[in-house]
Amino acid sequence: MKTIVEKSMLGQAWVLSQGIDFDANTDFGDDLVRKILNGRGIVGAADIAKFLSPTIKEYMPDPFVLRDMDVAARIIRDAICANKKIAIYGDYDVDGITSTAVFVKFLRAMGVDTVWHVPTRDGEGYGLNIAAIDELAAAGADVLITVDCGISCVAEVAHAKNRGMTVVVTDHHLPDSSLPNADAVVNPKRADDTSGLNYLAGVGVAFLTLVAVNRELRNANLSDEKSVLQSKIDLISYMDLVALGTVCDTMPLVGLNRAFVSTGLKVLDARRNLGLRVLMDVAGVKHASVYVAGFVLGPRLNAAGRLDSAKPALELLLTDNPLVARALAEKLDQMNKDRIDIQNAIMLGATEKAEEFCRQGRCSLFICGDNWHGGVMGIIAGRLKDKYNRPSCVATKIDGVINGSGRSVANVDLGRIIHEALALGIVSEGGGHAAAAGFSLPVDKENEFCEFLEKSVAAQLGDNPIVPEVLVDAEIDASGATMDLVNKMSVLAPFGQGNPEPELVLNGAVLQYATVMGNGAHLRGAVKTSLGGTVAFVGFNMVGTPVGNFLLDDANTNTTISMLGRLKDNEFNGRHSVQFMLEDIAIK
Repeated sequence: MKTIVEKSMLGQAWVLSQGIDFDANTDFGDDLVRKILNGRGIVGAADIAKFLSPTIKEYMPDPFVLRDMDVAARIIRDAICANKKIAIYGDYDVDGITSTAVFVKFLRAMGVDTVWHVPTRDGEGYGLNIAAIDELAAAGADVLITVDCGISCVAEVAHAKNRGMTVVVTDHHLPDSSLPNADAVVNPKRADDTSGLNYLAGVGVAFLTLVAVNRELRNANLSDEKSVLQSKIDLISYMDLVALGTVCDTMPLVGLNRAFVSTGLKVLDARRNLGLRVLMDVAGVKHASVYVAGFVLGPRLNAAGRLDSAKPALELLLTDNPLVARALAEKLDQMNKDRIDIQNAIMLGATEKAEEFCRQGRCSLFICGDNWHGGVMGIIAGRLKDKYNRPSCVATKIDGVINGSGRSVANVDLGRIIHEALALGIVSEGGGHAAAAGFSLPVDKENEFCEFLEKSVAAQLGDNPIVPEVLVDAEIDASGATMDLVNKMSVLAPFGQGNPEPELVLNGAVLQYATVMGNGAHLRGAVKTSLGGTVAFVGFNMVGTPVGNFLLDDANTNTTISMLGRLKDNEFNGRHSVQFMLEDIAIK
């Protein structure tokens, strides 16, 4: 790593990525694109070609490399052949409902009597619960399949087995020390799983399970009716759902996930799923992208589970009725607006408490409020994590119980901390992965959890305190910020967690002007380059910051600055121009 700016105007260090030297014989477009790939550890002609063409064919592994997949696939195959009733038990977030949807679609396409259940966030909470299992057993379910949950539900799985159900667990969350005694447990994070697929979302694990089941069905002695149904199965048609779950669960867009999302966005753009097509129309979206999946469709699908029940979101993904789809999409759109209002109100109070933690010099945040809406805790935690660059847990205190969510920075494994707190009895329920986790604890453990979180984060950081640091992909002269470069870098998409948009530093930019725009929080302007051209820029939420104050001060016109941010294609009325999304500046 090479530090190119020790301290920017926002107090950040800009660090240039340094990777392995790329193969000199590689010839893939612009040299800058190769250097960006080089900095991300992607080298050599074969690896670069594979990365730039992320197809399912190239990346799809044999699903049976996952531990217990052979057993799970045979159980589900036999249940389909025997016309048994199958229950799918999911989760209330986008990963959970898309996981449930792909399974339900597949089983119903095979003529299977299928029921499903997604829990309520406040009433039932994450994971399996006894009452829901009893309802599914009473409904006649012979087989229970969990998706995006179940790995920590030892007692609940045992209860389902006692009720006479065969249980298959598919999940991607970190297991506890003991696995549930299910008939099959498919989870790439199992200690004895050697698949190397531990970066998959729950929907990715569910999809691979269906690939395995479909293969088993092709080799089975099916009835004529089942054989016809199986021949019509098109697993690629589910890829829009797989992409949505993967993006919204912020899984790294590397390896198989990259292929899932790249293919899934194409399927989403084709608008084959009625519910998603109508939701895109209601949201005013014309084309699919990672942004659309993560910040337009995802929040609307998540809003149902955050405020009430995720059932309307799942029903939207499953419906074939245009009138029902329109009603559900409009309901989700309104629920998302309500969620934003609730979230903004809570954010004000949470920020005040976070400021006090920061003044105390703490390296973690645990913000707890009375009767806050539990459905937005994860969003608030993410906002605080981004604002203060600290692992952040936000919780609501209701009827003597604290329920919360956490989001973490890159170098702190929050899921492990929550699991350790669970093992010590500090939290009563909890789970998650490195970047995100959920937890519950009694109110008398509030201070103990707060201190445990702080000590655990400090221990993981060691002698490397959290320093605001931005990883830069490349430095270029501002004159190089052209539409040609934007187009060349587009081959690196899809962008997201694990494969972010290239972070660039533009050097030699001379401030031409800046002005306030929008609601008064954003600014726009332009800089001149050494070749006499101009580059337009936009800075969101920059007004009132040191950067905004500097740029809006007329006394700083014609000052040479370095700019940190991302290049975008700014399309307006069919015309395309380059635009720089400004994140920080430095005087070099």
